[in-house]
Amino acid sequence: MKKIFYTIVSVVSGILFVFFIYSVIIVWQARKATPTIFKNLKNNGQLQLTLEDFPDGWLDDLLKVEDPSFYHHNGVDLSTPGAGMTTITQGMVKYLYFKNFRPGVAKLRQSLIARFAVNALIPKDEQLLVFVNTVWLGTHNGTPVHGFGEAADVYYNKSFNDVTHDEYLALVAMVIAPFRFHIENQPEGNADRVYRIKSLLSGEYQPSGLMDLYYDH
Repeated sequence: MKKIFYTIVSVVSGILFVFFIYSVIIVWQARKATPTIFKNLKNNGQLQLTLEDFPDGWLDDLLKVEDPSFYHHNGVDLSTPGAGMTTITQGMVKYLYFKNFRPGVAKLRQSLIARFAVNALIPKDEQLLVFVNTVWLGTHNGTPVHGFGEAADVYYNKSFNDVTHDEYLALVAMVIAPFRFHIENQPEGNADRVYRIKSLLSGEYQPSGLMDLYYDH
């Protein structure tokens, strides 16, 4: 029995050591690359909007829906009701650091980069700025749409500054599942999502747990 016990301990210790080394390498590579990644976003014109382009309260609305504890967590949040399994920081990591993201080991890598590279090196306001300009908001005529500025132009034929609050919430509704709540292709689903978001924002609805993302308990 002792031999079996020591064998198990040895195997587990080996796995933990490999995991530690893997984590260190991932974090080191990400911390080295992160400043350049965010600098290039600024320099290549991808940041179409500034945070000041959002009317008072609009960014708060986005955060209440997508990442309620954004300004308080360390890049990963597994406790706030309604937050789900992916923070805004993790969402950016998925877009900026992966070519083909698939659940599993990639989720671990995503969380490590979010916690120890992006959140450690990039101020929260800059993270939010990048998110609102790069978040995937479905496709239009087969072309991916990224960011609220581009989405306003594509879906409403308007400048973002001319979008109404309801139109903005319709874009916010797409963030969680762009195909399921697509403004053009799934108008009824989008409208229902907007209705539920308004219930959340008014305080009428309170998420019951981490994964209460659709406000339907």
